[in-house]
Amino acid sequence: MKSLRLVLAALLLTALFVASTRTSSSATNVPPQPPCSTDALSLAFTGDLHVTSFQNFGCEGDWAFAWATVGSGLHAIGVTEVLEYSQAAHSWSLVSRATDCKPSILPTDIYELGCFSN
Repeated sequence: MKSLRLVLAALLLTALFVASTRTSSSATNVPPQPPCSTDALSLAFTGDLHVTSFQNFGCEGDWAFAWATVGSGLHAIGVTEVLEYSQAAHSWSLVSRATDCKPSILPTDIYELGCFSN
C-alpha cells in the first residue's frame, strides 16, 4: 500500500510539472502599438505639407495630433493636424478635422489638442 501511494504521488508530481511548463495556446492577438515619433508622423505629411519641425505631438491608440511647421522660409506655416494609424498599411495618415473632430470618435487628449487651433 505504501508503494502504491509513492507511485501515485510521483505521478501527481509529474503531471503537475508537465501542466506548469505548457504554454497557453489561447494568447490574445493584440495589434502592436503604432509608432509614435516625429519620424513616423512626418511620413503622413506629403506634397506641399513637408514638415520642417514639430512643436508638439501625441498619440493614443490609433489616433494622434501634431502641431507642426510645414514649409520653410517665407512659406512656413504652423498647422495642427489629426492623424489616424492604419494597422493594415502600417502608416499614419492625415484625417479631416471637419469629419473626425468629434468627442465620440477621438480620445479626449487627441480631441482637445488636435481639434481646436489653426
